[in-house]
Amino acid sequence: MTSTAQAQPAGARTAHPEHLGHVVFITAAAAMGGFLFGYDSSVINGANGGIQARFDLSSGVTGTVAASALLGSALGAAIAGRIADRIGRIRVMQIAAVLFAVSAVGSALPFAAWDLAAWRVLGGIAIGMASVIGPAYIAEVAPPAYRGRLASFQQAAIVIGIAVSQLVNWAILNLADGAERGQVAGLEAWQWMLGVMLVPALVYGLLSFAIPESPRYLISVGRTADAKKVLADVEGDIDLDARVAEIDDAMRSDHKSTFRDLLGGRFGLLPIVWIGIGLSVFQQLVGINVIFYYSNLLWQSVGVDPSSSFFYSFETSIINILGTVIAMIFVDRIGRKPLALIGSIGMGISLAAAAWAFSFQHGNDPLPTAQGYVALIAANAFVLFFALSWGVVVWVMLGEVFPNKIRAAALGVAASAQWIANWLITITFPDLAEWNLSLTYVMYAVFAFLSIPFILKFVPETKGKKLEEMG
Repeated sequence: MTSTAQAQPAGARTAHPEHLGHVVFITAAAAMGGFLFGYDSSVINGANGGIQARFDLSSGVTGTVAASALLGSALGAAIAGRIADRIGRIRVMQIAAVLFAVSAVGSALPFAAWDLAAWRVLGGIAIGMASVIGPAYIAEVAPPAYRGRLASFQQAAIVIGIAVSQLVNWAILNLADGAERGQVAGLEAWQWMLGVMLVPALVYGLLSFAIPESPRYLISVGRTADAKKVLADVEGDIDLDARVAEIDDAMRSDHKSTFRDLLGGRFGLLPIVWIGIGLSVFQQLVGINVIFYYSNLLWQSVGVDPSSSFFYSFETSIINILGTVIAMIFVDRIGRKPLALIGSIGMGISLAAAAWAFSFQHGNDPLPTAQGYVALIAANAFVLFFALSWGVVVWVMLGEVFPNKIRAAALGVAASAQWIANWLITITFPDLAEWNLSLTYVMYAVFAFLSIPFILKFVPETKGKKLEEMG
C-alpha cells in the first residue's frame, strides 16, 4: 500500500472539533479489524479446554489448532496492501469481514481437529488483512496533529476485543453450568464461544459501508471530487485544491515498493527493515499472547477452578485496557522510545517474578498461597507494562519508521514477521509449559531484557516527525 502524504499545505489548520469527531468515528470503524484480532485471540483461550477434550488432543496438537489462525494472518498481512491498491481500502475491509464471518460459522461446527484448524486459518487471513488495512487507512485519513493518538485506536480495539470475548466466554460458561463441554441449545459451550465471533464480523462489515474511502485511493483512481469531500470532512477548513495537488504530486513521485527494494545492507535487508522486524518480533517473544490464548488453562493448572479462571482472565483484560489508555495519553507527549523502555524494564521484572513463583509448582499441585499471589500479581503487572508500551508503540512506529519509498513493502514484511513470531510462541507454549513452566517464563523475561539494548542502540524516535522525514 502506498504511503500517505502527511504534510499539510501552508496555512492549513488542524481539524476543527466537529471534524475531529467525524475522524474519530472513521478511525474507530476501521479499527474494528483490531477488535476482531483481539476477540479471536482471546476467544480461543476459553475454547481450548473444550476442544482438547472433544477431539482427545495432546497439548502440542491443541497448540497447533490454537495457533493455526496465525499462519493465515501472516498470509493476509502480506497480500492486503497489494489488494487495497487495486480495489480500495474499504473493499478489503469488506472482504475481511466476509471471510471472518464464514470462519466463525465453520469453527463452531467442525467435525475434526484439522477441519477446525482450516476454518481458523481462513479467519486468520481475514485478521491479517484487517491488521494491515486498519492502521494504513487510519494514517491516510488522520490529521497529522492527531496521528499518534488515532493510530493507537488499533491497539485499543485489540484490547477491547480481548475483554469482550472474555466476558462472552464467561457468560456462555455460566449458561453451560461451568463446563466447557456443557450443552447450550444443542451445542457445546466452546462451540458457542467460537460461533459468537460472527457478531463482531457482521458489525465490522456493516461499519465499512458507513465510512468513506481513503482520499489517497480516490485520487489515485481519478475520483477527485469524492476525495475533496472526504478531505473537507476530516481536515476542516483547508485549501482543497492545494491539498489534492499535494497528495497527487506525492503519489506521482512515490515508488511502488516491492520486496526487492528492501534488499541491501550487511544481512540481506536494509537496516531500517531489520529494525521494523525487530520491533515486531520482540513484541511477541516476550510471550504476551500466552496470557490471552492460554490464561484459563494456566490458572487452572495452579489450582483455580474453571469459573474463577475466566474471572481472572477478564480482570487481566481490564488491566490491558487501562494500560492501553495510558499509552494513548503519553505516546505523543513523552515519545515512543521512552514508553518502550519503561515497558521492557517492567515486563522483564514481572516475568522474572512469575518464573520464580512457578518454580514452586510440583506436578499438578496448586502453587503455595504466597507464590500463587505473586504469580497473579506478576501476570497482571506484565500485561499492564506491555499495554502501556509495546502494545501501542509498535503499531504506531511501524506506521512511521520506514521511508516513503519502501513503506508499503516494509510494512508487509514487518507485519508478517509479527504473525510468524506470534505463531511460534503460541504453538510452543503448551509443550514448554508441560516441560518446565518456570523456565518458559525465564525465557520470555530474557527477551524482554534483550529488547532494552535493541531500543537504545537501533530504534529511532519518530515523535513529532512527518512521514516524509523518515529516511
